[in-house]
Amino acid sequence: MDETPRGHRATDRRTAHRRTFLRAVPCVGTALTATGTVAGSVTGREFPPPKRTEWSEPVSLGNGELRTFTTVAPSGDPTYHGVVLDRDALTGLPSAAALRTRAERGESGDKYGPTGAALEIHHAWSQEFFVPFPEAAATPFTVLGLTWNPDGHPPPGTYDVPHIDVHFHMLEAATVDAITGLNAASYTIPEPRLPEGYTRVPEPSLGGEFAVVTDMGEHLVDSESPAGPGGEFTATLIWGAYETTGDGFGELTFVEPMVTKRYLETVTGTDRYEIPQPTLYPTAGAYPTAYTVRDVPSDDAIAITIEAFTPVDRTELH
Repeated sequence: MDETPRGHRATDRRTAHRRTFLRAVPCVGTALTATGTVAGSVTGREFPPPKRTEWSEPVSLGNGELRTFTTVAPSGDPTYHGVVLDRDALTGLPSAAALRTRAERGESGDKYGPTGAALEIHHAWSQEFFVPFPEAAATPFTVLGLTWNPDGHPPPGTYDVPHIDVHFHMLEAATVDAITGLNAASYTIPEPRLPEGYTRVPEPSLGGEFAVVTDMGEHLVDSESPAGPGGEFTATLIWGAYETTGDGFGELTFVEPMVTKRYLETVTGTDRYEIPQPTLYPTAGAYPTAYTVRDVPSDDAIAITIEAFTPVDRTELH
């Protein structure tokens, strides 16, 4: 399939595709507002549905725990990939100084282990976890990469507040684990592979090159995000990209809600946000069109999910 060069935005085609795609999204009991967010309570039901949900083993964060889960419909179609954090996980969190000291003592830990790893990522100290998702054959999602960022991370004035990055990875864990940085991206990303409204971000410390971040890849941002200059960062969505085939072209490899500690401490009900879509996808499969942040009062917990999956076959041959 022909690719649209980066310098020529296929605006009409991409917008028409996105509208068609989102009309198929099941939004039972809610409706996306013009800002892409919905607030409302989920009452009278357990979340996630216990009879159709499989869980990972728990890992420790702060004074609590977190676990990943996958929920499927009776048909076997995917309903949710997500992570549930005890509210106690938002207390007793390590400071950047404590994480640095832990690493300097040779006690960095294991990102696959029960207490995660302390490491410096993108000029900031973080606590990182890799936790697999129970399999849902129809989706490409494999593993959660969650990082607690006590002092946030660049760019300054935007994301330099305490927050949690929630990476829903589509590559195998070993492939993500092998990504090193901070390095300049050595690939291009064709326009049809970029989600609508998303752009690549020059990295000042790399002379304006696009950056690949350790254990993640390149971060693509919404050019109209309220978390931009002058906006207040509470929750925002990042798409991630990386070159996986050696052909010189990057493709989408993760979806990442970024949520502040303060927001998680105060959220009530359910906040639902649209996930902008590309024209072309890395592989055929079921992709999410929304993410949510939910208060789960029955468990004194918070759930962060990707959902409203829709099957797509709009891929391309290299």
